[in-house]
Amino acid sequence: MTVEANDPGLSIATGSGASLRPVLEWLARRAEPMAIGLVAILIGLALFSLFILAIGKSPVTLFQLMYTGGFGSWFSIQNSLSRAAPLLLTALCVALPARLGLVIIGAEGAVVLGGVAAAASAMPFIGVVPPIVLFIFMGFAAMVVGGIWIGFAGFLRHYRGVNETISSLLLAYIAIALMNQFVEGLLRDPASLNKPSTKPLPKEYMLGQIPGMDVHWGLVIGIVACVLSWVLIEITSFGFAARIAGGNVRAAQIQGLPVGKLIVGFTAIAGGFAGLAGMIEVAAVQGSANASLAAGYGYTGILVAFLARHNPLAIIPVAILLGGIAASGGLIQRRMGLPDATVLVLQGTLFIVILFCETFYGRFKIFNPDLWKRS
Repeated sequence: MTVEANDPGLSIATGSGASLRPVLEWLARRAEPMAIGLVAILIGLALFSLFILAIGKSPVTLFQLMYTGGFGSWFSIQNSLSRAAPLLLTALCVALPARLGLVIIGAEGAVVLGGVAAAASAMPFIGVVPPIVLFIFMGFAAMVVGGIWIGFAGFLRHYRGVNETISSLLLAYIAIALMNQFVEGLLRDPASLNKPSTKPLPKEYMLGQIPGMDVHWGLVIGIVACVLSWVLIEITSFGFAARIAGGNVRAAQIQGLPVGKLIVGFTAIAGGFAGLAGMIEVAAVQGSANASLAAGYGYTGILVAFLARHNPLAIIPVAILLGGIAASGGLIQRRMGLPDATVLVLQGTLFIVILFCETFYGRFKIFNPDLWKRS
């Protein structure tokens, strides 16, 4: 077999090489996102290093501390996994609509409202039903509220022509304002003086830890959600129809596919996952709904989804990586005297570079079998 590059494209010899062509095509198409994504990360890290040098600090020391704080010990790994749990779900809020060509960036709104809905729905049933029943009820309430919130952005996109990126972002600000209104008003626990919050969950009604680990069950829920999302997109007819509509909406309409239902349905499912992330924060971390729900998980999920190329399975390792970076912020602050927001600068730099590198997909012949030809 011989592979050579020329002006028209790559040339693959006939014979034994021809039998390997399907394998080469499969490898080429899947190598492209990994190669370009890796280059984007390296460029982002290089630019961030220049920033660190400009403020008089050592990039090498910072990256060492970042590794130590995120993955240098079993304690650090568990901390990273806990931080990755909500990122798995908020990344799905971006990745699922992206298969339809939609850019949803308002997962933060679904997170905070999902958390408030979970806390509010739990209040009447504490001490009345078993914890597992309460968890299911809280998760259902959070997913319904989150699904309606993001699904509304999909509804506006299809039926009113409103840009989903702008509407979902503005809805996120409205959601945070509503959360503050509920937490500081109607749902406020009178005992919460310094930090307004809802009535706290008793310890027995908190989402527990995975046996043998100091990581809550939210991580397992997030991983299961990613696997189910991959099945939905790659195996079911509903997911196949969504991919067709995402490739060419006009062609999908000509074929009679229900584009409107697909858009609203996928955005609602995506919002449901983000709402579930809010429920996990309440039931596993905070113990109540308060201003800490707006922790930026919805925005970090955007970076996770784009780094993973909107692949639900790839979201899992990427979320763990970003969780580790976030977990190292405190150590960087103590050891180097840098603000905790330094990791946010890194995330922003990576996101800008990744968006820029999106323009290179499909431009390299070695990754594009359509440009190959047989000799």
